[in-house]
Amino acid sequence: MKFGVFANLTGRGRHNEFNKVLNEAREEAVYCDENGYESIWYTEHHFGHEGNELIPNPILMGADIAARTKNIRIGQAANVITFWHPLRLAEDIALLDQLSNGRVDVGLARGLYGREAANLNTLADPTNQEQNRAIFEETIEVLRKAWSNQFFSHKGKFYEFPPKGLKWEHPMSPPSEEFMDMEKKEINKISVMPPPYQKPHPPLWQTIDSPRSIVRAAEQRINGIFWMPTVKELKKRFELYQETASQVEGKDKLLGEGLALVRDVYVADTMEQAREDAAEAVLNNYRWICHWRGLGNLMDPGEEVKPDQELNYDFLHSRNLLFGTPEYVTEKIQELKDELNLDHLLLWVDHNGLSHEKKMKSLKLFTEKVMPNFVNDNQKVKI
Repeated sequence: MKFGVFANLTGRGRHNEFNKVLNEAREEAVYCDENGYESIWYTEHHFGHEGNELIPNPILMGADIAARTKNIRIGQAANVITFWHPLRLAEDIALLDQLSNGRVDVGLARGLYGREAANLNTLADPTNQEQNRAIFEETIEVLRKAWSNQFFSHKGKFYEFPPKGLKWEHPMSPPSEEFMDMEKKEINKISVMPPPYQKPHPPLWQTIDSPRSIVRAAEQRINGIFWMPTVKELKKRFELYQETASQVEGKDKLLGEGLALVRDVYVADTMEQAREDAAEAVLNNYRWICHWRGLGNLMDPGEEVKPDQELNYDFLHSRNLLFGTPEYVTEKIQELKDELNLDHLLLWVDHNGLSHEKKMKSLKLFTEKVMPNFVNDNQKVKI
């Protein structure tokens, strides 16, 4: 089983000690690199003066981590690609892939917060879902073309590369039919530099949730990352991805193949200690995100949100938290394997308000007392 860390760095009130936050993140990454973790993933959020999400550029963060590690894969969970110029994004990811000697996993997202879209790309306003999706899909198309071809062109609804009528003449750039209209002496193709280290490009992952996004990711042969739902609800979504991917690829795909799951994790010597240390911190994460998403995504199939339902630790713990003793957490991960054939678990350990010391203590307990139970477990089950 593959274990990674979902590093959504937080720190309410820590904007004046941001360098300390970064040093803590570096310590975490180096520890994971040296202790068998397969990947570490950084997030993209903007204008977060509240301190709930602190990293605006996961690619730049990944470059810093790549320079300090040797083995761990470096992902973005995710790049909000509707906010990026496609060519700049293609270049930056390819450069990170070269800097890391091919350790990049590319995470893709459409964006959730109107505050971000309004200031970075008004066309990507999440209240206009159809247009947001259209920009998202066209950006993916550009990325794939840019990475998979030495020279390419693109004309879509939102982007055209290169633009019509672009003249180019330089003695150190001999004219060539590979990228020019020789009669007009105009560029009709461009080349992104550098190319990615991994061929044809790094693996693509998308944060997915709705049936529409699940189906579309599978159709485009993009791996999926899930987070919140219960095991029973996740099984429906895993099966939908599996069925769609099997149809697209013309072969039976295993349940869980191409999918990763983020789970909030805190390991302590006792169940009571886990609750005492980290209950309030993990609730801070959910108070932030559930303000927009509500509690519906935490329900079992057919279960309704009660009008008086409170977001509290007891409600969360039974549904999706891996909080407790090493034995308890091991049991819950085994359930994920048994029910979902899960092979790629991403640990959310940076709970909002949890001290760095407690976070590292929990991570080390997971490493020493939970991971060994799954290291040699390569069983695959066809459902």
